[in-house]
Amino acid sequence: MSANKIVWRELGACRGLEPSIFFPDDDDEATDAKEVCGGCNVRVACLEHALTIREKQGVWGGATERERRRIIRQRRRTA
Repeated sequence: MSANKIVWRELGACRGLEPSIFFPDDDDEATDAKEVCGGCNVRVACLEHALTIREKQGVWGGATERERRRIIRQRRRTA
């Protein structure tokens, strides 16, 4: 793991919170996680990490799995 990944994870607003918040049963239950992410200073790094590794579960950088798939599709179209 590179130093950059470690640094952003240590600075996340989610650090120390109950992980289950970030793994809701469906997108409609992701509100609490998105609120935490909304005020996070490393949200972009977290989202980019999830997009890069194609994270399939949870809310990362304020985006659900469905939203991350949409971002990936949009990026492919504009590339």
